[in-house]
Amino acid sequence: MNQTITGPVAPAPDVHSPKAPIIDPFGRTISYLRVSVTDRCDFRCTYCMAENMTFLPKKDLLTLEEMDRLCSAFIARGVKKLRLTGGEPLVRKNVMSLVESLSRHLESGALEELTLTTNGSQLARHAADLARFGVRRINVSIDTLDPEHFRAITRWGDLAQVMEGVEAALAAGIAVKLNAVALKGLNEDEIPSMLRFAHARGMDLTLIETMPLGETGEDRTDRYLPLSDLRRRLEEEFTLTDLPDRTGGPARYVKVAETGGRLGFITPLTHNFCESCNRVRLTCTGTLYMCLGQNDAADLRSVLRAPDSTEQDLFSAIDAAIALKPKGHDFIIDRKTSGPKIARHMSVTGG
Repeated sequence: MNQTITGPVAPAPDVHSPKAPIIDPFGRTISYLRVSVTDRCDFRCTYCMAENMTFLPKKDLLTLEEMDRLCSAFIARGVKKLRLTGGEPLVRKNVMSLVESLSRHLESGALEELTLTTNGSQLARHAADLARFGVRRINVSIDTLDPEHFRAITRWGDLAQVMEGVEAALAAGIAVKLNAVALKGLNEDEIPSMLRFAHARGMDLTLIETMPLGETGEDRTDRYLPLSDLRRRLEEEFTLTDLPDRTGGPARYVKVAETGGRLGFITPLTHNFCESCNRVRLTCTGTLYMCLGQNDAADLRSVLRAPDSTEQDLFSAIDAAIALKPKGHDFIIDRKTSGPKIARHMSVTGG
């Protein structure tokens, strides 16, 4: 089921043929696809997963060839940025063959960026190939630089292994951005040192509010830290200046005068970013979610596997799905609604 790609399973979409861009009901052009290549992960971060997770059987997953075909259909319809996610994308067997295959769209110019989000555990052995296949920047999730805190947050993770992966990526010429979920009582006092660490090595740091996705065995109200509060605290120590920079995602950036680097804020609760949403998420089973914080979804696997399925069938299914994209999510975390707003875990949706 996870075999290496040896060729397309059907005629690949002609990404040079003129196709109307994908536009949602609110006039937003969809140019960014996030693809979960697996729901599996070798960590069990407390804000993301339960410790004893039940993962999908391999038979339910799209093959790598099918993922390539779906991604290519989106690229043919105007997607310019493609991010591979998970779970942890680099634990999927032969995933680098998918990266290599998708890199042809970078070479043709149809795709502007191929990137991924990783926990860094497998990065040391894959960094050189990622760079060779055209990946120019990646996001690495690191919530603390303290090995004991890291183990507590990830349950299973080894910080030294992750840092080895970060160094390998930097050595390969890949720009690295660190992502840190702000967790009250766990890492909030470490953010200034993380900021200095990242900027000293030429890396951006982005802070993320914890999101109510999936049961994790913890009450998120105990760990939820509004980034508006954290920013005010940082401004007691640093000079932060808002920047117009955008990297295709929801982060809003500031310049940190004392370090010369950028700090990003992703705030799905205190300031949702829906008005500029340009992205959709494809799961490893071929389900397309039009919004991270809603349950509306479309089954593209059945279209893909239907007898005599054509690329036009895929285009039509994509259009029908985008027509259901909502204006925004309505995440909330408080004592009255401490359970997850969405039952599925982040690893299922694709980051």
